[in-house]
Amino acid sequence: MILVNSLKNTLKLRKKTISPKMEALIREMKPLPKPGDLVEGLVLSVSKNEIHLDIDGLTSGVIRGKEVYDESGLFSNIKVGDRVQATVLEMENENGELELSFRFAGHQKAWEELAQVMKAQTMTLARVIDANKGGLMIKVGNVVGFLPVSQLTTEHYPRVDGGDKAKILIHLKKFVGTDLQVKIIDVNENEEKLIVSEKAAWEEEQQKALSGFKVGDTITGKVTGVVDFGAFVEFGDNLEGLVHISELAWQRIDDPKEIVKVGDTISAQIIGIDRSKVSLSMKRLQEDPWKIVAAKYHIGDKVSGKVLKLNPFGAFVELDSDIHGLAHISELTDKKITDINDVAKIGETYDFFIISLEPEDHRLGLSFKKPGEKKAKEEKENIEEAAPKSTETAE
Repeated sequence: MILVNSLKNTLKLRKKTISPKMEALIREMKPLPKPGDLVEGLVLSVSKNEIHLDIDGLTSGVIRGKEVYDESGLFSNIKVGDRVQATVLEMENENGELELSFRFAGHQKAWEELAQVMKAQTMTLARVIDANKGGLMIKVGNVVGFLPVSQLTTEHYPRVDGGDKAKILIHLKKFVGTDLQVKIIDVNENEEKLIVSEKAAWEEEQQKALSGFKVGDTITGKVTGVVDFGAFVEFGDNLEGLVHISELAWQRIDDPKEIVKVGDTISAQIIGIDRSKVSLSMKRLQEDPWKIVAAKYHIGDKVSGKVLKLNPFGAFVELDSDIHGLAHISELTDKKITDINDVAKIGETYDFFIISLEPEDHRLGLSFKKPGEKKAKEEKENIEEAAPKSTETAE
């Protein structure tokens, strides 16, 4: 800028002695770039850590050290004679050259390209470079991003019993150094945030393969994973669905491993398809035992049942392999207790009375007390409370 202003001042002072051609040339001269500007130049020389440019004959510039690194990869294989773009860092270094950077220019271009990929919803490759308990650190091109655990495909999702974080990390570390097909789901250059999803990329292929299935179809598949909330089943052409714990069997289940294990071949009904998410049910291929429960059990019946589980509010009791009932704590004792284990033990078998039966809601109420006993006791207590108390009169 100083050079241009000097020439213009000279033009004013020596207007009569300069030719019209020279005058036009000076007036057309562009001002020198300033820090932050993006400039284009001709590559004069290339070495491992230093690249020299000619900036339109106005001045020269140099890119060196870490500023040679380019996130976009656009200038990773440049040669003498190429025209390239760089960002101005300083107007003049110790050698009187512009100090330039590929890093800043490449950074902007790299993030612009990522935004375009996300907008187009196209798949891209991500290289896994590290892992933590929350997911995978990845690189798309030269930009570092993150793939959350929740965005892994069902095939790669860490199916760890109890959600043990240490075991999850061990599982995720196996992916370091591998490439995954992903879709970009969030990109923000200002925050340098890049979030990708393997599941989103997989869902596109899954939806195509699912076009041959509909809700109500029966499938046969292999159990590929058993977790606290259910079982994953592979079927068809690399499709996978989930049998939720509530859909494994008609009776109450605390652990899916009670019903299935990895490697089992099972039949299930498709009860839901939401994009690529397939919900399956094993129990719906079986007759609902609660439809005939009224023919087998009646209110007032004395039955034998095994306590399966205890909660502060009562005991879950197995009457047979299909029908389970609940004995509320108030039906186990009339005494005030602090621990339900004082009146019932898991695994023990007791005699109960059926006090309620609701087949449509799959509910059956049990009690240690015979129906009518409680009512008679309450009526007796009410009568005693209502009766006038005897009084003695002093002489």
